[in-house]
Amino acid sequence: MTYFIAVANQKGGVAKTTTAVSLGGALVENGQEVLLVDLDPQGDLTLSLGFNPADARHAITDVLFNWASPASASRETKITGLDLIPSNPEMELAERFLPIRKNFESILRSAVSSPLNYDYVIFDCPPSVGAITTNALNAADLLIIPTLPEFFSVYALRNVLGAYRRVRSKSNPNLVFRILITMQDLRNRIHRDMSVQLKDNFSTNIFENIIQIDTKLRESSVAGLPITKYAPMTRSAEQYAALSKELIEYVKQKYKQPA
Repeated sequence: MTYFIAVANQKGGVAKTTTAVSLGGALVENGQEVLLVDLDPQGDLTLSLGFNPADARHAITDVLFNWASPASASRETKITGLDLIPSNPEMELAERFLPIRKNFESILRSAVSSPLNYDYVIFDCPPSVGAITTNALNAADLLIIPTLPEFFSVYALRNVLGAYRRVRSKSNPNLVFRILITMQDLRNRIHRDMSVQLKDNFSTNIFENIIQIDTKLRESSVAGLPITKYAPMTRSAEQYAALSKELIEYVKQKYKQPA
């Protein structure tokens, strides 16, 4: 069985793409087969894995617009067990042209409805809650919302949670969400206080593991590798590894899979 995850937040700069690639890499380290799907027209996830979006002839646009299969658009990365469906410049047209298609909200879900040879598929969404993100939420089992423990980032949660509620009420009633605190600076009192408030307010809808600020994460993107491969002994690699184990355990419990 494949478990589908959408990583989304309307606010940029919250480590959304970093979380998609780092979590994907950490899941592979735990023996999982993972497909990353770059739904962002900016193509940051594609770049983070060492590919140039401008050179991507077979991309997620083929899946959304030309009814191509995910398998035909996917490609292997430098990491065994971690595959990618890249973004390309044509994705800039998606927000405008997807809504004119019949049942456009479910195009991605239909595309991934056939059995896939992956344990996890992770959708990296654009920093918006438009047609592309709506497609990802309709296709997902879990929405991960990365957020900084800062006022403006936390305030922006209402927008993506509004989109979550709309999709859940209309077309994907089994969708659940988890908030992930990212880029936490323990030296910052506001970060410490806001993290406590988030955990108090969202209770079971927030990951126990927190990702702290780490410059090695930016370096890993330049190197085209997940942090677990680029710098496996760093704090952030250990934290994403712990997050992957928390996620795997959550999925096992949810579906009562044997350990």
